[in-house]
Order: sequence, then C-alpha cells, then structure tokens
Amino acid sequence: MFHSPIVPRVRKRKRSKSPEASISRHEGVKFEDVRVHLLERKMGSSRRRFLTHLARSKGFIVEDTLSDAVTHVVSEESQASSLWKWLKGCGLKNLPMMHILNIIWFTDSMREGRPVAVETRHLIQDTLPTMAEATTPTPVATVSQYACQRQTTTENNNKIFTDAFEVLAESYEFNEMEGPCLAFRRAASVLKSLPWAVQCLGATEDLPCLGEHSKAVMEEILQYGRSFEVEKILSDERYQTLKLFTSVFGVGPKTGEKWYRRGLRSFSDILAEPSIHLNRMQQSGFLHYGDISRAVSKAEAQALGNIIDEAVHVITTDAILALTGGFRRGKEFGHDVDFIVTTPELGKEGHLLTSLIDQLEQEGILLFCEHQASTFDMSKLPSHRFEAMDHFAKCFLILRLENSQVVGGLHDAEEGGRSWRAVRVDLVSPPIDRYAFALLGWTGSRQFERDLRRFARMERRMLLDNHALFDKTKKEFLAATTEKDIFAHLGLEYIEPWQRNA
Repeated sequence: MFHSPIVPRVRKRKRSKSPEASISRHEGVKFEDVRVHLLERKMGSSRRRFLTHLARSKGFIVEDTLSDAVTHVVSEESQASSLWKWLKGCGLKNLPMMHILNIIWFTDSMREGRPVAVETRHLIQDTLPTMAEATTPTPVATVSQYACQRQTTTENNNKIFTDAFEVLAESYEFNEMEGPCLAFRRAASVLKSLPWAVQCLGATEDLPCLGEHSKAVMEEILQYGRSFEVEKILSDERYQTLKLFTSVFGVGPKTGEKWYRRGLRSFSDILAEPSIHLNRMQQSGFLHYGDISRAVSKAEAQALGNIIDEAVHVITTDAILALTGGFRRGKEFGHDVDFIVTTPELGKEGHLLTSLIDQLEQEGILLFCEHQASTFDMSKLPSHRFEAMDHFAKCFLILRLENSQVVGGLHDAEEGGRSWRAVRVDLVSPPIDRYAFALLGWTGSRQFERDLRRFARMERRMLLDNHALFDKTKKEFLAATTEKDIFAHLGLEYIEPWQRNA
C-alpha cells in the first residue's frame, strides 16, 4: 500500500520530458484528443494527486506539467485576473487555444465518465482575454463581513449550500451550541448576498465568514450533489421530533427538548399525556395548527393590513400602520404577518393596542390574543445586553381571515372546505419618537439586525437596539425619525428593506 504513491512520482519526472511518452506509458486511454492539466495553485499537492489518479482511472490523459500540448487546464483559482496573469508568465504559445476551466468541468466529466462539452458555467471567465488584458488585473469587489454592508435580495443563487447550512445551524441551536449555530448562519448570509453561484471551492477563497467546516460541507455538495452530514441530521429522530414540536405556536426548543426526554414523539403523544398542561398559546397552536403551519401569501398579508387599518381608524383617525418583517423585505410568503401601529402624538399610543384588540373581538375575527403591556423606560437605556424581545407594548394574535377578503382568494384553500383560515399576526406599538428604531428592528432579517448591532458596537462604538442608538464616545442618544437617519449616524450606505434578506 505504501509503495504505490512512490512509483508515479518517479514516472512523473520521466513523463515531463515528453508528452508523447505520457500517452504511451498510460494504459487504458479513452480520450486521445483531450489532455488535462490540474493546476496545483490553490488546489494543493495531495488533492491534485487524488484527482489525477481518479481521472486516469477513467481513461483521461492528465499531464503532470503545463505545456502547449495541454488542451484543458483545470484550476481552483478564484480570481480570474490573478490566474491569467500567472498563466501569461508561463510562456505558453498555445494559451489562447486552451480551455481554462473551473473544477466544475472536472467533476461533471468524472461523473459522466467522459470529457463533457465546455459550457459557460465551466469557464473561469466568460470570455478569453487577450494577452494584453491578461496582464491587467480586473478589480475584485470586496464582500463585507457585515450583512448591513451587503445588499441581499430574495434571489438566492446558492440555495443548495444555504439550505444545508440552515439545517446545521438549527441542529446546533437544538443542542444549545450558540457558536457553531451563529457561524453557519453567518456563512449562509454571505452566500445569499452573492450575485453569482459558487461553482468551485476556490471561488470562496476571499469570502468572509466561511470556516473550515462550512467549506468542507460545500466541497462535499460540489462533489456529490449533497451533504452526508446534513442527510444524517435530517434522518435523526431527535432532530425530526424537535423540528415537529417547535413548529407549534408557543413551543420553543427547551419545551420541545423536555417533551422529547419524556419519550414523547408525536402530537398525539403530547395531547394524550395527562401530566402535560398546555398554556393558552400552546392550546391555540395545536387547535389551529393546520392553518398557521401553512405559508401566508403576500395577498393574505395585504388583506390583513386592510382589516387592521380599518379597525384602527374606528379608534383614531391619525394612526400610523406599517407592515414589517419578511413581507416588507419583498418576500412572497411568510409564516406570520408583523405590523407596527402607533400615533403621531407622543403618549397617545398608550391604549392603542387594547382598544384595537377590543375592536377585533367585536368584529368576531379574534381567535387568540396575548397582550404584553409596555415596559419601555428611557431612563434604563442604553442597555449593554441585547434582549431578544423589546419593551414596547405588543400583542400576539391569531385572526380569522375570510376567503372573500383576499384578492385572488386564500392561498392553498381547500376545495369544498371552509371559507376562512386562521393566520398568525404580531402587533407592536412604540412611541412615535422610537418608531424608526422599531421599524428597523422589526423589518429584519434576524442576521441583518444582528450584524447591524455588531457593526455599531465594533466599528462605531455605539449601542443599537429596537429602542435607541447611543454613542458611547459622545455619551449621548442620537435622534432619528427615519431608518435613513440611523444608517447616516452609523456612517453606512442606506440599504433598502428589500435588500436586507440576509
């Protein structure tokens, strides 16, 4: 077992003298017209040896040295300008005629067992540069480590990787391992922001927040089309059970873990267990599970906005209502609908939510309500520890939405079934002078907000949350009437809501 790697090394030295000798000494060649060279740059010698052996076992000619006889150059280099400059320095006469390809062409060819046709996605860059162009590096945009400095739309070009990362992050969250959970969420956030699809691991070299574990998962997906680690998690009984339990309104990871440890594995197990006492939120979560576990459409969110707006204007004529959350970020579907509601007169918002709840109940559409009174106290700010939930008055609702109230009808409505569905709605009511901070915080995404707070703390010595922005250097609160004011205070380019899908 140990002598086999040594023999090829000796032969490599002999082969390098003559490309023709390489062919004559390599048995089982199937593709005489294709000569591949794997660039060791960025790839590493051990990986190159493995890939060389793999290709030769499938009948490919793999040249150990780069010469004019090579037809296909395979590289994991991420920067096209740097690679072309290096290739120009090799003194090759036939460079303009060679295919300069990324590792995707190689893996596609290995999978097919033959040299696949060169497609645009296989090229290091779309057009072959002239020799003059090859000496001029192309500027490369730097990707920030902070999501608040990246524009991330709902278009995700790297879903195959981010879906895997989110499973891993959730698994670590269930195991209360905050560090790895956050690492995978940051990695997913970076990939979501890219306007291009990652097709070889070398392309990620200059990207922030991608650790060794993240890259190992990506490499596995690139090579096999899936992650075996993720597949193992998805088939794990504990993960499946906690995923099921936490899908219920009012059930968090700790409650789900407690039920799992008691040997419960299904909803019927929970509902049949006499010693389990569900709180009001959990009772409603099970009662309306079929409805509130289904996605909410943008049309349904807009219909709910109209209903709440009409209800608010029964109470007061000068209310301010704003849709927040994923729908404000341009998403077509969500799991609930979030609104901010307040008044332009400071202090008048105090009883707004309780009056609104009464109005919704009178209309017969309130299926569940949990109201939390305001505990906001400016004198207790700034807070040096971020809290997941802010101190403004808020309520968590389940509302009845009729099919006739939605343009185009209810999403996924059952044919011949009832004409309404239950929908989760959250309302928060900040004072008007805190409106901009609340709007920014409730719009999300969670990773965007996390990085915005981190940027404020690390780069600007400021403290930001849903209540205020505090400058630790000046020792003063900074006023803001709009989100743009907050970005300006932080010295950041304004990111539109639809670009915050980190």
